[in-house]
Amino acid sequence: MIIAVDGPTASGKGTIAKALAAHFGLPHLDTGLLYRAVGKQVELNGGDAENEADALTACAFPDALLEDDALRSEGVGGLASRVSVHPAVREALLKRQHDFAFQPGGAVLDGRDIGTVIAPEADAKLFVIATVDARAERRFREMQDRGEDVTLEKITEDLRRRDERDSSRQAAPLIPAPDAYIIDTSTLGRDAAIAAAIEAVEAALAKKE
Repeated sequence: MIIAVDGPTASGKGTIAKALAAHFGLPHLDTGLLYRAVGKQVELNGGDAENEADALTACAFPDALLEDDALRSEGVGGLASRVSVHPAVREALLKRQHDFAFQPGGAVLDGRDIGTVIAPEADAKLFVIATVDARAERRFREMQDRGEDVTLEKITEDLRRRDERDSSRQAAPLIPAPDAYIIDTSTLGRDAAIAAAIEAVEAALAKKE
């Protein structure tokens, strides 16, 4: 069974995907970390995230980089959004994601193009959304807990820019699959969001029977 969970930054898709993986006993991959690792590697290489050649070179990042807490920072998130617009980067990471999705028994993957590009054959597809203000508040609290010096205004503006960049890019834009279940977490707490996701997956599976 393959479950695809897509959506913008701070929508809650990562929390939902992890919970679904635990509930259904499946392995989980946060595909956004792959792009964050590429963005971080570009920075470590002294390259330019806007340059496709620099970004493609950074796709050879060491696996250990995926364990680096720095990948969760706002700065690296911005780099990830920049490198992800390059078709060559998306192609380089495609096989890694595809192999994970189609491993024996299936998996849960969260990202921005799982249901549309990586695994359009997924048994259940969710697209998790929330208002920019709700997402900014969540990310602001998260960054504060990590001790990062950020302002709510800057995070809100960064999210707006990232949404525009992710939704308008030519390569795998951030859009829901036609058959995706839309879950709006703007006013939902963690448990309610997870419950809604489990219900949506079960509904999708029932349709296939």
